[in-house]
Amino acid sequence: MTAYQLRNTILDLLLRIEKDSGFSHLLIDNEMKSKRISPKDEGLLTEIVYGTIQRKLTLDYYLDNFVKKNKKMDAWVRMLLRMSVYQMIYLDKVPDHAIIHEAVEIAKQRGHKGIASFVNGVLRNIQRNGVSDTKVITDDASRLSIETSHPEWLVRRWLSMYDYETVKAMCEANLTRKPISIRIQPLKITREKAMHILDELGFQTKASAFSKQGIILEKGNILHTELFRQGYVTIQDQSSMLVAEMLEAEPGMKVLDACSAPGGKVTHIAEKMQNKGVIHAYDLHKKKVKLIDDKAQQLNLTIIDAKPGDARKLDEHYETASFDRILIDAPCSGLGVIRGKPEIKYHKQEEDIKRLAEIQSEILEHVAPLLKKDGLLIYSTCTVDVLENEKVVQNFLVNQPDFQIDKAFFETLPAGLKHSAGITKSGLQLFPHDGTDGFFLTRMKKN
Repeated sequence: MTAYQLRNTILDLLLRIEKDSGFSHLLIDNEMKSKRISPKDEGLLTEIVYGTIQRKLTLDYYLDNFVKKNKKMDAWVRMLLRMSVYQMIYLDKVPDHAIIHEAVEIAKQRGHKGIASFVNGVLRNIQRNGVSDTKVITDDASRLSIETSHPEWLVRRWLSMYDYETVKAMCEANLTRKPISIRIQPLKITREKAMHILDELGFQTKASAFSKQGIILEKGNILHTELFRQGYVTIQDQSSMLVAEMLEAEPGMKVLDACSAPGGKVTHIAEKMQNKGVIHAYDLHKKKVKLIDDKAQQLNLTIIDAKPGDARKLDEHYETASFDRILIDAPCSGLGVIRGKPEIKYHKQEEDIKRLAEIQSEILEHVAPLLKKDGLLIYSTCTVDVLENEKVVQNFLVNQPDFQIDKAFFETLPAGLKHSAGITKSGLQLFPHDGTDGFFLTRMKKN
């Protein structure tokens, strides 16, 4: 693939992610498979696509000083400028003159000479004069919004929940790539053996402190290994692994996973149960149930019964006190996984968070009665928003006096998390700058 073809592919991907609200990681994976992009180009494509999305607001701030305020331009022209400026400012792999040349050629091909001349003028001006200094923005929230490319409403919302240094660290962490972590299937391989094989293949590995099944990969692509293809390991963030560890499900138990797709946590729970007992797994969307089945099949786990269903109506299908353990990994704003899915921060609105908190409360209210006396219920989300986490849990406990936060939850956390800054009376908040996804979980016990 020539440099010109690669930049054209990158531009198409960026436009699809913005226009269709598509998840960047899924679109990038599909593009790589369908066009058989070489491993060398894979890295550059991923870097430019993620980097341009991650820093969209910063790039627009830079561009605004070189483009007249009322200048009309097609969406593809602005995106072409963004990805070109991203490469000029943040990458040193390609010289500026080559970046500008390729951008001008794409502008000629997609538009006409006038657009090509405009693109050339803007980029050469930036090359000559440099970009504006963000330090001239005097308001802390506005400056942080531009410097880290997070919508200002979101920065102000987080500042109403956490101190400035925490929000700054969180926003800056969202601009970085986190290491991939994987989970071994313990019925098929030990962690030590998997690490040994990976080390021999040239990976850089580290044992996770969150789960005895977890391995952090600091270098290497696990998708290209037989360990992954044959289901000896699966990809899962460390924070998600913590859920099954803290659920304490045992072989022979009856477990409910109320919001299960794509199946990472439920398969981990099945592994902890040594594939003995039964897990009823539900997801609202029928097509996502197949993801759960596929994941279970890949890992040779047979105790998972996956079905479509609204978690808010599961009390119509099961009697009260039916389950030993319940997991509610609630649908949420996803604002804790911005590092892996940077487009999330531009698509979400404050109203979405309020609506989701209502749904989360409804799910808890309808599912919790299905837990047996002395049973354990984990509530988790992949967000850092207090309204979706602590507030939902606190409101639930007010309305359900037979439930309480399980004090043993805090005592049984991994040693490194017992004194985490994210510990509250309601549970544990992990932040992106902790080295994992932003994730909340807590465990409640029924009296």
